Amino acid sequence: MSHVLFVCLRNAGRSQMSRALFERAAGGAHTAESAGSIADPAGQVHPEVVEVMRELGIDLGAARPRRLTTELAERADVVVTMGCGDACPYVPGKRYVEWDLPDPHGRPVEEVRALRDDIERRVRGLLETLPAHET
Repeated sequence: MSHVLFVCLRNAGRSQMSRALFERAAGGAHTAESAGSIADPAGQVHPEVVEVMRELGIDLGAARPRRLTTELAERADVVVTMGCGDACPYVPGKRYVEWDLPDPHGRPVEEVRALRDDIERRVRGLLETLPAHET
């Protein structure tokens, strides 16, 4: 079982969507967490993100953004970064993947929906690269 950490700046959009879509697609075969790379994560997930995720039956309304820590990064097998640049800690031996994705904050719902769909495709591609879960 692999553990993936999704990291963006404030943990209120891209990384929250990625974690939720990954968990759904992985179906328990792998685990995930998300975090924000800046010291002051957002107070809540962006409303436009909550809205487009509810369209898929995923409720992020109660999700709370949190700050990235070295411990979170150390726990991960794969760290997926989304625009956090030098603020992401480097932990030797971890696999790092950079996804160049726009911040959904304040964007029209149609753009956030397209971003969600792009993340879902990327998540499925990432899952194909992870070792199969053995029961």
